[in-house]
Amino acid sequence: MRQNIVITGASSGLGWEMARQFAAMGRNLALCARRTERLEALQQELKTSYPDIQVHVRALDVNDHEQVFAVFEAFAQDFGGRIDRVIVNAGMGKGASLGTGHFEANRQTAETNFVAALAQCEAALTQFRAQNHGHLVTISSVSAVRGFRRAMTVYAATKAALTSLSEGIRVDLLNTPIKVTTVHPGYIQSEINDRVDKVPFMVDTETGCRAIIKAIEKEGDNAFVPGWPWAWMRWVLRWAPLRMLRSLG
Repeated sequence: MRQNIVITGASSGLGWEMARQFAAMGRNLALCARRTERLEALQQELKTSYPDIQVHVRALDVNDHEQVFAVFEAFAQDFGGRIDRVIVNAGMGKGASLGTGHFEANRQTAETNFVAALAQCEAALTQFRAQNHGHLVTISSVSAVRGFRRAMTVYAATKAALTSLSEGIRVDLLNTPIKVTTVHPGYIQSEINDRVDKVPFMVDTETGCRAIIKAIEKEGDNAFVPGWPWAWMRWVLRWAPLRMLRSLG
């Protein structure tokens, strides 16, 4: 069992709810994000509800790459030198159609969702290689399957890159005690999409995270969640004409 779990981007959305559900399963948690007041409130909630687990929190801006390595190392020490699972969850969804004057938002999304994710994977695997075991989980997206329009253009590209990065790591670590799982959520309510008016097959955060955690616990290579409809919709998206993709962005 993966007892000691690090979750980045845990101050809201999927990270927050995953922490709550893993705590209910009796897992020890190390939670990090920029908004420490929210982390501390979550820490208090979890320690009150589940007094037998450890809950450690630290401030982390994942775009401060040196800080990523320092925080992960500190969490390892909190757990007596052993991290069992790292969930690379921190991300953002800012952006707009390219060429419309929103380069900074697109750049921030690209750097946070890919370069910062690379730093998190490096920091996690530094620990895992040293202890010769561990489970790296990257939170990608169904949008990684194809290109999307408008605000989703750069976001989808970063998630495709993250999926490819994760697969490369998986190949590199074949036949070792280190496992790599990539989870591709469909539309799940969270802060990243709270201004989206209408999208298909949206589920609430609790339901979505329950599906994510089920996939994580199986430790497979890739999972599209919730299984209905995304396990088969990914194939539809892969071959869909461009005009169909316009309705999903």
